[in-house]
Amino acid sequence: MNFYLLLSALRARAGVFALVLLATILVTAVVSVLLPKKYVATSTLLADVRDEQSMTVPTTLGSQAGYLQTQVDILTSQKVARRVAQDLKLTEDKQARADWQSDTGGKGSFEDWLSDQLLKNLKVDTGGGRTVQVMYTAPDPAFAATAANAFAKAYMDTVLELRVAPTRQAALWFDDQLKILRNNLEQAKGRLAKYQSDKNIVATDERMDTDNTRLMELSGELSRVQAQSVDVASREKQAREFLAQGVAPDKIPDIIASPFIQGMKTELMRGEARLSELSTRYGPNYPAVQTQVAENEEMRQRMAAEMNKIVDGLHNQVSQLSRRESELRDALNAQRTRLLQLRSGRNELSAYMGDVDTAQRAYDAALQRSTVSKIESKASQTNIALLNPAVAPLDPSKPKVGLNILLSAIVGIMLGIAVVFLLETVDRRVRSYDDLYVGASVPVLAVLHAQAPAGYRLALAPGYALPKPA
Repeated sequence: MNFYLLLSALRARAGVFALVLLATILVTAVVSVLLPKKYVATSTLLADVRDEQSMTVPTTLGSQAGYLQTQVDILTSQKVARRVAQDLKLTEDKQARADWQSDTGGKGSFEDWLSDQLLKNLKVDTGGGRTVQVMYTAPDPAFAATAANAFAKAYMDTVLELRVAPTRQAALWFDDQLKILRNNLEQAKGRLAKYQSDKNIVATDERMDTDNTRLMELSGELSRVQAQSVDVASREKQAREFLAQGVAPDKIPDIIASPFIQGMKTELMRGEARLSELSTRYGPNYPAVQTQVAENEEMRQRMAAEMNKIVDGLHNQVSQLSRRESELRDALNAQRTRLLQLRSGRNELSAYMGDVDTAQRAYDAALQRSTVSKIESKASQTNIALLNPAVAPLDPSKPKVGLNILLSAIVGIMLGIAVVFLLETVDRRVRSYDDLYVGASVPVLAVLHAQAPAGYRLALAPGYALPKPA
């Protein structure tokens, strides 16, 4: 059957086609009117990735789409639905409990069944921005608005609970840890104080500086004494060698450098000059000459004794310097030992002080985290705000009578065509010469055409031609 034959059949069976179309539209209209009405109430929330009541700054906020998808998952969770059922007191509704008994036979949890029923009528749309639309469908427009607002409120309460509950647990955990860390800090300070008391350490840095200075002073003084000892020993050795060789004592450098000996030599020279003068004038037995001789001899003896004292003094000085060098060396060794002990003690003290610093830093860090957790655990709001609360809708969202009738008309047309085609298949009629010429292979002599001119009303079949008038 081609398109022309189908149109012919539709014209021939226009009554059947119209009946099917009208019946489809009428049934759809009646069903649409009889169907229970559904109302959709919408509550709009504003979700912000920023958290104004948080003391910690996140390093990355993540994508907006990922954040909103997380919020949608929370909103459509069983936890939020149970909170809605409790807020709306649906758990106390006898009819709801009866429906649960009828639906499940009393199996499972009534609260879970209520949550599932609530979630079936819930729809959440994030749009494309930071808003989240909570849409609830119900036969009662007032209940639809109440349920949508209840879901929004339960969602915000749940988000706040999810945020505050971990921080409260963290605050309690940090309180326990602070007690342990405070005890560790006090024990470390106690060990440090005991060590300082046992070692009589007050200021380690100043004491180390003083002992280092003392060590340097002793080392410098020992060097000077050693140099003096070497010099004096050399001079004593030289003097002893001069005396052993028979050199006059007054030729020894230390004796030459002695002012006292030089004074005595000057005094002796004066006595000799005076003796020479007296000897020239008087004889050797003259009392004045003998007196001067005795004085000069006494001066020589005194000078010789003094020279011997100088030589012996060098020896004594060497002995004193040797004793001083030994004392300084002992003091230097003692100071070194003391400094080493102080350094060892300072290392131990540094270890104790390091323990105190480590315990202090751990305690301070835990105290800071504890303070942050306690403050954030007292947060009273979230970064979710109710932008537009739901109101009871005036018009139902379902059923849409006009749209249903339009769709039923399209379906009725398709059904009418199908019925006509089926009837034509069952009860075939001859409606044009094509049915005879093509379908049954029957020769067609002529076709009466209503729209052809009067002279040519008798139309020829294909392949035939009339003679032209003379």
